Amino acid sequence: MKAGIKANAYSADCPTRQILDRVGDKWAVLILLLLRDRPMRFNALRRAIEGISQKMLAQVLRSLERDGLVRRRVIATVPVTVEYSILPLGSTLAGAVDHLRDWAERNLKEVLAAQRRYDAERKSMAA
Repeated sequence: MKAGIKANAYSADCPTRQILDRVGDKWAVLILLLLRDRPMRFNALRRAIEGISQKMLAQVLRSLERDGLVRRRVIATVPVTVEYSILPLGSTLAGAVDHLRDWAERNLKEVLAAQRRYDAERKSMAA
């Protein structure tokens, strides 16, 4: 982004959209929320987040590290241990997205009911 240009997420070339992509990624959100509580090793994260593949976890952790949200620390053990922890910038994001997680959990039944109604209406219209 050129100097002097204000951030505008509605602009196609604004890097803000990359940040919003990260915030909108379910894996990134879940990782940040877990790391907010304590540093964790790679395999502990993989066990805690059901359904995430090893490859996806590695990709998301690299992206979070690149964005300055997570720190990767290599510990000289045999075998080598890698631990991930949240950085201050990541903590502020985790606090914000935790409200979204809470909203999703509180409104799950209502959203699922709305989806069922919608699907049933579409099915009856197609018939």
